Amino acid sequence: MLEKHRQQLIIDILEKSQFASVRSLTQQLNASEATIRRDITKMAKRGEITKIRGGAESANKEKKKNQIASTSFSVDKTKQADTKRLIAKRAVELCSDADSIIINGGSSTYMMGEFLCSLQLNILTNSFVLANYITENSDNQVSLPGGEIYRDQGIILSSYESDTIENYRATMMFMGTPGIGEFGVMESDPLLIRSEQKLKKQTEKLVILADSTKLGQHSNFIFCPLSEVDILITDSNADKKLIQDFENLGIQVIIVPFATV
Repeated sequence: MLEKHRQQLIIDILEKSQFASVRSLTQQLNASEATIRRDITKMAKRGEITKIRGGAESANKEKKKNQIASTSFSVDKTKQADTKRLIAKRAVELCSDADSIIINGGSSTYMMGEFLCSLQLNILTNSFVLANYITENSDNQVSLPGGEIYRDQGIILSSYESDTIENYRATMMFMGTPGIGEFGVMESDPLLIRSEQKLKKQTEKLVILADSTKLGQHSNFIFCPLSEVDILITDSNADKKLIQDFENLGIQVIIVPFATV
């Protein structure tokens, strides 16, 4: 990742949460502690952020509007990118021309766009970045729900009960997750869960896209129990015991190669 890009992401993270530790930034940006500390020092000298013991805080004390507890799309899409692309490609292989599908916003599902372009599908998505990509590069029919735009996550969310979602019916819903394990499919924010559960009601099968780093991970909230998951697509670095546990619960697990490059 370029230094300029990484430092802009640090600003975005701090404007959202006001504070972040060096350790947290290294995990979110997949960088070394030494690199993050250098970035913080440079940015603090320029007045872009405030350097404090163990981390940094935003120079802007007012939080952005429309914030939810979820990592930024621009941050997420840089993590395990090659592996996520293989997972996304395999997910699209489950689709056939004329299918109606739902795609939840996220970095893993966004990568489906490249492979969806060769198909003719009816797609409902709350990801405005994915919708834009598909409409510019394919003839797929794309529908968006009503709601507010959350720029950091690249999604549209509605706090209202009635919207266009209830008029749509799909064979499959594709979504990513910050973690999937014994407690179920995890999510980071109640507003995300509310929106995603509305989408899920309109579909026959739930397909989870989760690279091996997400397996066994916990988060603050549970989106749904494992009994509601039909298919899990992950990579060959996944823990074999966890895979067996998922299969024992009746989940079809599809494994793609882990991308080493």
